[in-house]
Amino acid sequence: MSYLTLVQEAELGLNLDISHEKSRLNEMLAEISATEHEAGRPPLSALVKVQGSKGQGDNFYKLCEKLGMGEWRSLKQDEDFLKNLIRDCREFWRDEANFQEFS
Repeated sequence: MSYLTLVQEAELGLNLDISHEKSRLNEMLAEISATEHEAGRPPLSALVKVQGSKGQGDNFYKLCEKLGMGEWRSLKQDEDFLKNLIRDCREFWRDEANFQEFS
């Protein structure tokens, strides 16, 4: 999902052309991902990316480092790291029991 799609679907009312509003979205995603990680669930921000990019930016990997997943530069270089997070997140939320309990 792109940042723009997230803003529109969640009706956040943010203008991503304004840097402080885009920063606020990044802060919200980081807070949500930290909460999810602390609860033993995969970080949802793995599913959100900048439109047109192939993956995640440095801030995502720095967040993962803060969450204890490893050194951010190493995580960014590891092709499987992001793929595995995305897979884990999708699998977790596609499980009806998880969806019913945590959504």
